[in-house]
Amino acid sequence: MLSIVEGLLLFVAVSESVLGVLGNGFIGLVNCINCVKNKKISTLSLILTGLASSRFCLIWIITTDAYVRLFSPDMYLSGDLSQYIAYLWIIMNQSSVWFATSLSIFYFLKIANFSHCIFLWLKGHINKILLLLMGCLPISWLFTFPNITMPFINNIMKNRNTTGLITMQKSEYFINQILFSIGTLLVFILCLITCFLLITSLWKHNRRMQLNGTGFRDPSREAHIKAMKILVSFIILFILYFVGTAIQISIDTMPKNKLLYIFGMTTTILYPCGHSFILILGNSKLKQASLRVLKLLKC
Repeated sequence: MLSIVEGLLLFVAVSESVLGVLGNGFIGLVNCINCVKNKKISTLSLILTGLASSRFCLIWIITTDAYVRLFSPDMYLSGDLSQYIAYLWIIMNQSSVWFATSLSIFYFLKIANFSHCIFLWLKGHINKILLLLMGCLPISWLFTFPNITMPFINNIMKNRNTTGLITMQKSEYFINQILFSIGTLLVFILCLITCFLLITSLWKHNRRMQLNGTGFRDPSREAHIKAMKILVSFIILFILYFVGTAIQISIDTMPKNKLLYIFGMTTTILYPCGHSFILILGNSKLKQASLRVLKLLKC
């Protein structure tokens, strides 16, 4: 049985999951409809669809993992289900962070103003750069694939040395989680650099306007601020996501604590849920589509 505090936290986590599924499903659906209407897919639509799809799956994986851990712990510990879920989470987590970083680079190259030749070259080849970056995602999956096949190998080895294997599985599982988290952090650092450069561009732009005596309300500045809000919110939510994930992973190496695990889950789901609604409010097409849906629901 769950305590009152655990029940309340679980209710919050489930509510976040439902909202996250609806928000990311809405983003993916709107972009797919626009692609069918226009008979072409833009780079931004591809990034948003990939981001929404990966987060949609990520929320289901986190929710499934929590349900099995809390209500069917025997099934979770009896087989390789924990490893299947863990490695599926790794793939979706990599995809989510990769697409989010691609989105931040897109905003940076589209909005920022620098006169450096390297930046100008990147800005002129923005579509190729982003497609190359997203093309690296399957390569990262190739490095992940050998670890996904480990449960099948373990099934064969179980009959030979059960005790030694269980010890090896726990230590190997924990090490793999740390290594893949570090790999995700490297991509996240790239997003931090992009955000810092965008702040620098905004500061330089404001200084130029002050020197020229131009008013502060101009399209370029507003575009900078809108992009900054999206990027900063992503950074804050991802830090919370990383903290929540660290809590959930650490549960496997310490005595079971349901309250701590549910708290980690609640913190983790804030990222794929909250950022999806920030993207909807920050994108004019998604915002207009959401307003139309709300009008239909009111009728």
